[in-house]
Order: sequence, then structure tokens, then C-alpha cells
Amino acid sequence: MVRVILNGCNGKMGKVIQNLAEKDLNVSIMAGVDKNSGQNKFPVFPGIDQCNVEADVILDFSRPDALDSLIEYGKRKNIGIIFCTTGYDDNQIKKIKEASSSIPIFRSANMSIGINVINRVLKDISGFLYKNFDIEIIEKHHNQKVDAPSGTALMLGNTIKDSISQDINFVNGREGIRKRLHNEIGFHAVRGGSIVGEHEVIFAGQGETVEIKHTAISREVFAVGALKACEFMYKQKSGFYSMDDVISY
Repeated sequence: MVRVILNGCNGKMGKVIQNLAEKDLNVSIMAGVDKNSGQNKFPVFPGIDQCNVEADVILDFSRPDALDSLIEYGKRKNIGIIFCTTGYDDNQIKKIKEASSSIPIFRSANMSIGINVINRVLKDISGFLYKNFDIEIIEKHHNQKVDAPSGTALMLGNTIKDSISQDINFVNGREGIRKRLHNEIGFHAVRGGSIVGEHEVIFAGQGETVEIKHTAISREVFAVGALKACEFMYKQKSGFYSMDDVISY
């Protein structure tokens, strides 16, 4: 049984994870961290530094400003951290990678197994299609999401970029009057209602298009991946891990 501290336990994703974990025989949430109160079946602390419950991993679905305290706690307790939060800046991403030299660190912009399979497919086809196709990425999320483009869209874009030998530029939206350049990947963000998450990669050529799309129907898809990541990270050595490792596990 993997013992978990859930950071952000009373947020939208935290509540979904709690419900799913109750049915999971391999994972148990031992404590939560959240500034907001809720109806929890485990002790909840307002900050990770106040948590005195023993656990095997920390699962983080909160906000970027929690990063430093989580890393400090993980190092002090010598336990792994699973970062599922998006919106980190470059300096914070650097801190996450540096921490992986001391403790097991997992980070993914999207915990869905399906979107990560798509990411693998993009590694295989993007370099081949680029010569004759323009590439655009459209992502849609609910009206409370604060970062744009989404972390998942950037993950897909960077996978495509790394698969192409030429220099690629990212362009957000298409405001202005000019033709697109072939070496661009355009990102387009839609925010509205309660859309859980949609990501579409379009390869547009002469007379044909190739479209790869993933739709998250409910937040449970991210919770499933998160709990699988907890199982994978249990007793891992220090290092940097991602959903690629979980899919292969």
C-alpha cells in the first residue's frame, strides 16, 4: 500500500482523487494539505510544513507557489514528489529538476494516459510530416483556468519541436496582418464554461489534413493517471520521472 500526502486535497482535482483513491486497493491517502476546509476522512493541514503524518509520496495538485515548501519537505523526509500542477516558470522548472538529484521527482503537464500516448505518437510522426504540413495546436479549457497556452499544449508543442531538425518558433494566436511562416507552431487557447480539457494537433498540407485530438470527458481521467504515478514512484531512487515511465511500467 502506497501512503500518500495529497497537496491541494480540497480543490477540484483533489476531491476527484479522494473519491477514486477510496476504491483503490494499492493507494491510501494518509493526509491532505489545503488552506480550505472540507469533509475529509484524513487529517488536513494548512501547510505542508505542518504535516506530521508519515507517507511514501507527495501528490501535488495545487498551485506553483507551493513548490519551494514541497521540495524542502520532500528532501527533509526523503520522499518522492509527484508534481501535477501547471503554470511553472522557467526558474521553478529548474528547481524541480535540481531537486531530482536528491529525491525522486515526477512531473507531467497532463496525467492522462491517453494524452501521453498521443505525445509518443507525435515523436514518431512530426519530423516526417513537417516538410509538407503546417502545424497548429488548439486547446480548450474551463473558464477558471489561469494559464494559457495550457501546460499540455506546450508539452505537445515541445515534443513536436524536438522532433524537427530545423529551428521552430511558437506563436500564440494569430493577431495582426501577416502570412504564417512554415517554421511556426501556432497555439490557440479557448476558455469557457466547464470544458475539462481538449487538445487538437492539426497538420495542414496541400489538399489534406491530419488531425490528432484528445478529449477529457471528466477529471477522473487525470486522477487515474495520478494514482498510477503514485504506485510507480513508490520506492523509486532519486531521479526525474514522467508519464512516459508510468506508461512503460
